[in-house]
Amino acid sequence: MEEQQELLEKFDPEAGTRKLSGISGKVVFLGLLAFSIFQLYASIFQVFPKQILLSIHLGFALSLIFLLFPAAKKTRKNNKAAWYDIILSFLAVGVGIYWPIMMDDIVSRVGIMTSLDFAVGITAVLLVLEATRRAVGLPIMTISILFLLYAYFGPYMPGFLAHRGLDLEDLVKTMFFTTEGILGTPLSVSATYIFLFLLFGAFLVKTGVGQYFNDLAVAIAGKRIGGPAKVAIFSSALQGTISGSSVANVVTSGSFTIPMMKKLGYRKEFAGAVEAAASTGGQLMPPIMGAAAFLMVEFIGGISYWDIAKAAAIPALLYFTGIWIMTHFEAKRIGLRGLTDEEMPNRLEVLKKIYLLIPILTVIVLLMLHMSVMRAALWSIVSAIVISAFNKETRMNVRSIIDALVDGARTALSVAAATACAGIIVGVVTKTGLGLKLANGLVDLADEKLLLTLFFTMITALILGMGSPTTANYVITSTIAAPAIILLGVPQLAAHLFVFYFGIIADITPPVALAAFAAAGVSGGEPIKTGVNSSKLAIAAFIIPYMFVLQPDLLMIDTTITRVIWVVITAIAGMMAIGAGMIGYWYRKLYWFERIVGAAAGLMLVYPEGISDIIGVVLFIGMLAIQWINKKEPKSRKLNAQV
Repeated sequence: MEEQQELLEKFDPEAGTRKLSGISGKVVFLGLLAFSIFQLYASIFQVFPKQILLSIHLGFALSLIFLLFPAAKKTRKNNKAAWYDIILSFLAVGVGIYWPIMMDDIVSRVGIMTSLDFAVGITAVLLVLEATRRAVGLPIMTISILFLLYAYFGPYMPGFLAHRGLDLEDLVKTMFFTTEGILGTPLSVSATYIFLFLLFGAFLVKTGVGQYFNDLAVAIAGKRIGGPAKVAIFSSALQGTISGSSVANVVTSGSFTIPMMKKLGYRKEFAGAVEAAASTGGQLMPPIMGAAAFLMVEFIGGISYWDIAKAAAIPALLYFTGIWIMTHFEAKRIGLRGLTDEEMPNRLEVLKKIYLLIPILTVIVLLMLHMSVMRAALWSIVSAIVISAFNKETRMNVRSIIDALVDGARTALSVAAATACAGIIVGVVTKTGLGLKLANGLVDLADEKLLLTLFFTMITALILGMGSPTTANYVITSTIAAPAIILLGVPQLAAHLFVFYFGIIADITPPVALAAFAAAGVSGGEPIKTGVNSSKLAIAAFIIPYMFVLQPDLLMIDTTITRVIWVVITAIAGMMAIGAGMIGYWYRKLYWFERIVGAAAGLMLVYPEGISDIIGVVLFIGMLAIQWINKKEPKSRKLNAQV
């Protein structure tokens, strides 16, 4: 557990909290509990105006961040908050209660700010920036500051970036006294959908679902060729439903799966890569995707969360199928076995606990019935408590319920900071018209060519993702880059999912690949090599977004069930051919030209279009037939291998 925590703190800023004790520890514990109780009350009864709800949500998050997250890493081991952190925490409380106390007065003045308004507003901006630096990281704070400077120095900007500029009063007013800044859509989503689903995840952990995912994965996939790698894929896909962090997913499930893979003979870098790629894909996995998916509901408008989860289903299936296939071919290539009967858990005992998955099924059913996301999350929390009562080992008592409430609130702190900081960026973009300017600029740079625009957007998302959490990354790219894709006639949902995907897989894309680096910390492998292997395994994530933009059939947009079935079959066959080409093995080792043909056939099959499907099917069947007829390794290659 200590090693896991060290890795989390090293690669995930969200885990770098103090271990408070004494009075300060009790204050934080009660504060986190009160935060969850307030959010549940607000969600159930929905009695608070938007500004009051978001202001209190922000006040809770900021005040607790300053007590829990130290200003510098070297003071993390202190078991009490510094005096200046206590002052900042009190200031955050003041910011949080300002709107509830002064709302009638603020509204009656119709946008006219007093000197007290200005002082509170600028304090709020500074507190958000510092809290984000502590809880999320320096990059997103730096980006937000650059946007603020852009807003202020507008007249001095070059070319199409120039605008009339905002003075300090206008900036403060936009940031804290409108719904376009800090108290805007990103924080609104944090205070509603995201918080409740993080709370749901905390309750699932208390019921033992996390460990059950591992047991279920071993029972299903453990005995197959290269079993532990497939266990990692299956387990991490499930873990994604309760963890919004790629790094946290890697460390928790990887501490179990990576040693198993190494024991059976997988290289350290490959073992770490499998876990990193699978854990990162957890945020792409419906029904409960990464926090940014909830933002998508608000940013696109006119669609439900179920529409997004349904659209993401086939791409997620292809993502994990691709990783599964490539690990299978790698295991065959180096001759790895599955787990023995002695290493396997009792399948009957595992299946007896299948009821633990009922809360997740509850979410799916309720969303399918078009229940609101908030109500679905609330009922799912209730179902988790009820289901836990079926077994005395998982039964939740008052203490475990309180702990779940505290853990859920703790997890939500960094999300609240990230979304508040992202609100600064959205506010600047909205006020200055920067989004449309950059979108037009991106289209012009790409000479109005869709593929080139997609490529530039991908690079932008990957660069931002090096230091920004997925939520903040999505806010920036959906505000700046997604409009460029939409301008070229791409459906909104496809454009937003495109930037969402690349924001997530930045976690396994070198040179800064935090999930891969965390996996290397568990496996003992070389970080950059682990990142390269992760990117290779997750090749589907680099291909599929282009495919569903070019052919939205993959997202089940305006298509038929027959077409969807055909798309899924050909795409899975395509991932098989691409996997064989990337690994260099199918029924036997492939020659270099066979690998090229395999990759080409796979791309043709993944792209859902008539002619490409026909060419891909012909190439696929041809390769399959040749492999099947000539399963045995060529003698010359065997001799070379022996030498």
